[in-house]
This record gives sequence, C-alpha cells and structure tokens, in this order.
Amino acid sequence: MSLETLEKRIKVLEDIEDIKRLKRRYCLYCDDNYDADALAELFTEDAVWDGGIRGKSEGREAIRTFFQKAPQRLPFAIHMVTNPIIDVDGDTGTGTWYLFQPCTFADGDRAVWGAARYDEEYVRIDGHWKFQNLKLTSHFWTPFDEGWVQTKFA
Repeated sequence: MSLETLEKRIKVLEDIEDIKRLKRRYCLYCDDNYDADALAELFTEDAVWDGGIRGKSEGREAIRTFFQKAPQRLPFAIHMVTNPIIDVDGDTGTGTWYLFQPCTFADGDRAVWGAARYDEEYVRIDGHWKFQNLKLTSHFWTPFDEGWVQTKFA
C-alpha cells in the first residue's frame, strides 16, 4: 500500500470520527434543554431539519426557532443513538443512525419511549463538518406504561 493511499484512508477515518463528534454534540445539546443556539450552529445556513411528524424547518434560523420551542413540547429527553453507517466523499458525507429515546411529553406530562431513524447529509465548511440535511423517521412514540405494541404513536 502506498503512503498516499494510506493517508487517504486515514483521512476518511478521521472524517468519520469528526462526524460522530458532530452527532454527539447534537445529542448533548438536545439533552441540555434543547440549547437552540448551540444546535443551530451545527447546521449549514441553508440546512433542512425534517422531523416528519415533528415538522420541518428550512434554514439555520428556522432550525434555531424550532429548537427554542422544543422544551415546551419535550421538557426531558435522552437521545441515545446507535448503529452509525457513515460514508465520506471528500467534503461531503452521508449517515444513518438509530435513535432510542426516553422522554417526557409536556402534553399530559407523560413518560414516553421513542424510536426513530436519522438519515443525514453532511458537508465540511472551513474545516468543520455540519449538517446539511437531517431527516428523522419515527418508528414509534409510545407511553412508557403501554408500550409500542399497544400504542404506537402517542
């Protein structure tokens, strides 16, 4: 293997780790009472956050506004993401993650389990990875005491 090939492979591995750190910051800021300013900075100016049943926000400022209101809907959440599949091609990348989330729905003050899938697109800007597109596809949001078989969507 040539030194050039090895350098390219190492760069891809470093990029994947940087994207994982981006995702970890996203989860951390969500779980920190939805720190809207910190979350918004993880996205490009023209990014799209598409939460499906949770709504769609286009552009960094719309994403910031969405997350400013999030604690009113979800006063407690723990984002646990697993099974990342990340591909990088130069300054762009894609990723898929699974989400398992205990949370509290403010409406009714209900403990809820959630499961979803994230499909994401990333772009490197000025040496830093950002979200270009983030799509959340929900599998279930169900009351803790009922489970996803009895009530798939609360």
